Amino acid sequence: MSHAQGRWTEPSSMPAGRQDAAGGARAGTTAAALDDDFAAFVGIHHARLLHLAELIIGDEHRAQDLLQAVLAKTYLRWSRIRQQNPVGYVRTALIHARTDWWRRRSSSETPVAVVPEPRSIPDHGGQVADRDAIHRALAVLNRKERVVIVLRFYEDLELADIAAELNMPISTVKSLCARALTKLRISPSLSDMHSTDSLT
Repeated sequence: MSHAQGRWTEPSSMPAGRQDAAGGARAGTTAAALDDDFAAFVGIHHARLLHLAELIIGDEHRAQDLLQAVLAKTYLRWSRIRQQNPVGYVRTALIHARTDWWRRRSSSETPVAVVPEPRSIPDHGGQVADRDAIHRALAVLNRKERVVIVLRFYEDLELADIAAELNMPISTVKSLCARALTKLRISPSLSDMHSTDSLT
């Protein structure tokens, strides 16, 4: 498995774990059909999932790496996941991967007062400016506030669904969302943007 320019590339040969997963597929579904189905899923959802990863992680290159790792795990379990909610599976896996990365980074880095400017993603001019503004605004939120806001306004999940996704009381989700929105409303980065709907 490898990636170029943030895009998924199928392995040149199927790993043993993938063979086991293919063997467990329902009768009549071949390994090649599973691979084609997975490739179609990635083709349809990659841009959305990468944007989600960038929003919750705040680092373009790390988001690409984590998404690639999550997609590799998803590939190995595709015969089972494809019958359920694959987008939800990848989203949850990204949140867990982001939490693990945050903990490792926090244990090895000293916090700084100034948030570094994110790299611009090639895009139309106005969209680049909006995306940079959103990343700067989200950078002032703590990791839990950030995930809640992204799930609420980018993934459009209800508060109860976010609570289930993050395995926390809905009262905690409401509190995190309220605090985050307060911070975002006074953010200079969003002063020229109308609402958190711009996350989409």
